[in-house]
Amino acid sequence: MAEAGSTAERVKQQADIVRVVGEYVRLKKTGKDFSGLCPFHQEKTPSFTVSPIKQIFYCFGCGKGGDIFNFVMEMERCEFPDALRLVAEKCGISIPKPKPSLPAERTQSSVRTTLVEMHREAQTFFVNQLQGTAEGKLARAYLEDRGLDKATIDRFGIGYAPSGGDSLLRHLKGKYAEKLLAESGLVSREQNGSRLFDRFRRRITFPIANEAGKIVAFGCRALGDDQPKYLNSPETPIYSKSNVLYHLDRAKEALRRSDFAVLVEGYMDAIAVARAGISNVVASCGTSLAEPQIKLLGRFTKRVIVNYDPDTAGQAATERSIAILLEQDFEVRVLALPGKADPDKFIREQGPDAYMKLVKESPPYVDYLIARARQMDMSTAEGKLRAVNFLLPYVQKIPNRILRSEWATRIAQQLRLDEPVLRAALSKAAAERRSEVKTQPELVGRAAKPVERLLIRMLSEAEGFRRELAQELQDSQLYHGLETEKIFGALIVASLSGQAIQATEIAAALEDRDRRLLYEILFEETSEPTWDEAQSCVDALRHRQAEKQLAEVQRSIEASPPGAELRDLLQRKQDLMRRLAAAR
Repeated sequence: MAEAGSTAERVKQQADIVRVVGEYVRLKKTGKDFSGLCPFHQEKTPSFTVSPIKQIFYCFGCGKGGDIFNFVMEMERCEFPDALRLVAEKCGISIPKPKPSLPAERTQSSVRTTLVEMHREAQTFFVNQLQGTAEGKLARAYLEDRGLDKATIDRFGIGYAPSGGDSLLRHLKGKYAEKLLAESGLVSREQNGSRLFDRFRRRITFPIANEAGKIVAFGCRALGDDQPKYLNSPETPIYSKSNVLYHLDRAKEALRRSDFAVLVEGYMDAIAVARAGISNVVASCGTSLAEPQIKLLGRFTKRVIVNYDPDTAGQAATERSIAILLEQDFEVRVLALPGKADPDKFIREQGPDAYMKLVKESPPYVDYLIARARQMDMSTAEGKLRAVNFLLPYVQKIPNRILRSEWATRIAQQLRLDEPVLRAALSKAAAERRSEVKTQPELVGRAAKPVERLLIRMLSEAEGFRRELAQELQDSQLYHGLETEKIFGALIVASLSGQAIQATEIAAALEDRDRRLLYEILFEETSEPTWDEAQSCVDALRHRQAEKQLAEVQRSIEASPPGAELRDLLQRKQDLMRRLAAAR
């Protein structure tokens, strides 16, 4: 990497590896070397060592080692040229800028440099307008109403674009050519091309920085009722919205430290979450999450909690984000805030602690999507098929076969489908590259399992023991969560009352689907029921309940809870497995 006599060799000789590594790791002098906790793996006893004499680092725990450039490349997830530049900047070492080989490249490089300078000037202008003008005072009052104090405004560089049509233009015009001004995205040109004017007017400004921390665009919110409510910079030679994540420049260290990102939609949400103490937050700025943004985020973490707005557009954006994140092999969780609140509103009303608690409890994307599917009409075969077809595209995008298998199990359990038939249907759809499962009566099966149907007949007809059976079901609550729960509930109440069962009265109190199912079951031919048969059916329900509890415990274990909670869950898992084994 660093050849003799090269710029890299000169930087390596002049740089202080202890100083650079010390920006990322808390180092303690141990003899002639320095040691600390390794940043590349979890450990409690320091095994990471830095040698200022040899200018190298090495971890005796995980085996990572190298020179100052290797370290920065690992920490910043960057290539060697960027690591060389970063080390030089950190150590105050000047290095020659690479010279573009072609005139066109030199021109493009010059334009980009100038546009970055122009945005830095525009940022200073907007901040001064917010802090030192009468219009800015109104803007500050609006920000204060949104809960932003001066420290927050300064921290995030929030400014104000005045209502005059050419205030920024006049500020920049004497320093930059008109062609560059038009290319910057800071000003616009009238349709007839006669004159330029400010793109942002009477708007709160939020500077958008690239990964290196250089301002390349602005996102602006209307102060009054102007439309659109939010207006961003257009695409320019230095800004492509699909390649930038808001707040990533500030979040990098926190992303590395926590190894997960909270993904929100807009500037105010990102600012609110960061103020709540979660610095590892980034925003996609209201646009659909793009593949380049995901790859950029993937340099720092492969774990994401999606927390978009709860409205219809936000739900659609959440589902699109899940799909594309899965394609890039991310571990995805979803936080849907209660009360249909966005992050900014929730934190202002409920406080940072309440938000942080929900972040820690965010469910896996599987549970979020299945919960969305269950909002569909699950009382009919067609409704269940719609739910499966809603989930199928996500299943097809999962590259990992084990995860796809886990999906099929959860879908079958929570939608109450026949798992082997569901797996076969999903496999066939994937093989034929179809985005939906064809209608299959055996997939949704008969309404209610045979055990449930038999118990319902017993509660209706077994005069000798139906009261005892009803009491046992009531005490154990084994019928809760079943597709036939309402039928069981009505029959149990009637049986415990001591009165004769009147099928017509019970049916009349049920919804249409349950009423039809009750009559269907009552007309089935069957032999005289026995108490032993009843106990066998109850045992089958207990077994099914234990299997469901085991699946729920396993999902909780996979969420990596704190130590004490994890130990309790593992003990609970062992108890359930023993119970299931004994029942076989």
